[in-house]
Amino acid sequence: MSFSRGNRAPSRPAAASLPIAALALSGLLAACGGGGDTNADMEQLHSGPPASGDAGGEAAFDPELAGLAPSAERPAARERAAAAGGDASRAGEVTLPHPTLEHLSIEWAVAGDADLDGVVAVRFRPAGSGSWRQGMALRRVPAGSNAGFAWEGRHSGSLFGLEPGTRYEIELTLHDPDGGSAVRTVEARTRALPAPMRGAPVRTVSPSNLAAALAAAQPGDILELGAGRYPGFVIARSGSAGRPLVIRSRAGAVIDGDIEMHGREHVHLSGLTVHGRLRLNATRHVAVTHNTVHAREDGIVQTLRSEDSYIADNLVLGGTPWAESSFGVNGDNVGRYGIRVTGPGHVIQRNRVSGFRDDIGFMSGSEAVDQFSIDVLDNDLRNAADDAVEADYCRHNCRIVGNRVTNAFAGMSAQPSLGGPTYFVRNAMYNIVYTPFKLHNGSTGDVILHNTVVKSGDALGIYSGTPIRHAVFRNNLFIGGPGGRHAGYHSGPGEVLSISRLELDSVRMEHNAYGSVSGEFRGQIGWEAFSSVAALHDTLKDRKTVRVGLDGFAAPVAYPEDPVREHAPPDLRLAPRSPARDAAVRIPNVNDGHEGRAPDIGAFEAGAPLPAWGPRGRGR
Repeated sequence: MSFSRGNRAPSRPAAASLPIAALALSGLLAACGGGGDTNADMEQLHSGPPASGDAGGEAAFDPELAGLAPSAERPAARERAAAAGGDASRAGEVTLPHPTLEHLSIEWAVAGDADLDGVVAVRFRPAGSGSWRQGMALRRVPAGSNAGFAWEGRHSGSLFGLEPGTRYEIELTLHDPDGGSAVRTVEARTRALPAPMRGAPVRTVSPSNLAAALAAAQPGDILELGAGRYPGFVIARSGSAGRPLVIRSRAGAVIDGDIEMHGREHVHLSGLTVHGRLRLNATRHVAVTHNTVHAREDGIVQTLRSEDSYIADNLVLGGTPWAESSFGVNGDNVGRYGIRVTGPGHVIQRNRVSGFRDDIGFMSGSEAVDQFSIDVLDNDLRNAADDAVEADYCRHNCRIVGNRVTNAFAGMSAQPSLGGPTYFVRNAMYNIVYTPFKLHNGSTGDVILHNTVVKSGDALGIYSGTPIRHAVFRNNLFIGGPGGRHAGYHSGPGEVLSISRLELDSVRMEHNAYGSVSGEFRGQIGWEAFSSVAALHDTLKDRKTVRVGLDGFAAPVAYPEDPVREHAPPDLRLAPRSPARDAAVRIPNVNDGHEGRAPDIGAFEAGAPLPAWGPRGRGR
């Protein structure tokens, strides 16, 4: 992978990877003093990336994702603004809500800019260090509403692959050709890895004294459960910042029943085997790590707004079989949710989840409260009868990164995203029955980068009755083939791309690779059909589409002709001569440190080891 934490390989030094325009920022800062109206200088700064990349001869950055071109500009809006004499940006407050361990969310409020041509370039560095790194540009999010939710206009985005417990300095450069350009510098700290208090007292617990130990627990205590079988219990005490209440076992304690907490803070659960459910409602700063959950219905769930959970390295097993009768939201699902959260700041990382309707999910509809700044990272997800990841009703900066999905009716769901950005980055999916990305119900603001998908039916089929808006698809690899009808849904005849509704002037699909084992290169976007790579180029205004097949993988990859059969996860790394090699566009803070003259299309960079998914050892 290509981020700097976990499965993501270290990035190269920042100065070597910045385009010439971005390197000019340091001189511009000296001239403008870090803020105010700097429009004349910005015009020179944003003249565009060098045509051949940096001085080392590498491919150029993606202009939109590097902050060198607008991300949301629409012709109709531009024409209205021009008729009115232009429309300058009016920069508002910058906020960084709910940092997680490896990511920071950035929100910069903006008024004006009706033509949506404002751009925010990003640089960052650990506070006090000398060299800057370039971040992905913030997305220009127009004000809007959907499904009973509304959002204000802003620039929004994330920094990826950061170090936990580290303060970062972030420089944001707003450029609007109509006026109102500005520079802001802010700081924020990522969250530290949850840990017991240093020197914490350890209380030995057995089945006979569990109730008394829970009643007497104080902030900072470690309740060490010995071997044995315990009944389910309710946690009625909280820890405090720096003094968490830890309930753990290193001896194989088994809980026969549910573990419940409501309104608790700073509680850690670790090393337990639970035959039941863990319900964590209205909680803050709860950590659930290294547990094995045999769910009777749900696994680890929140149904009321909670904040800043860390759910990592768990094995969560449900009872829903991989069978056609289980498929879809109305299927015969024994287990509903493996892991489900609502509220901001949650991290769901390195879990193995299997046998649920949705392996990982967020709350939906009116029950979805403040769902932003949520990380779903490096999980091993299998046998999801509906969605492997149901990231519905994300307001902004939900990051679905580096997950492996094997056997799912739908891979990733965002129905809808509420303005965005909702990021889906470097996920590997195999044997998806229906659709890899369920962007339905007017989903707005999805950013889909460097994913690899092999499935039956249409390679990238999105069958929404309402248009997809303000979405980005870059550097993804999709392979399909002849499909069929399952649980009342047809996966398509094997077209390489089939999207029923999208807003072409706000959706950009470039540098992607498509293929079908049918041997044909056909598909449709809205009412526009195509039957060749050249015709798809004309439809998308993208000359960088690549045609691929299963022979482009280094290891043998079988076409999942029978998706109802349970498949093992294959190795989806590219072969040395794959046409997807060196065919991706550079994206700051996403594919830095690539091999070759350009990054590779898909989830994996050539020369990198296969990532690890699922639970790590207890040392983490």
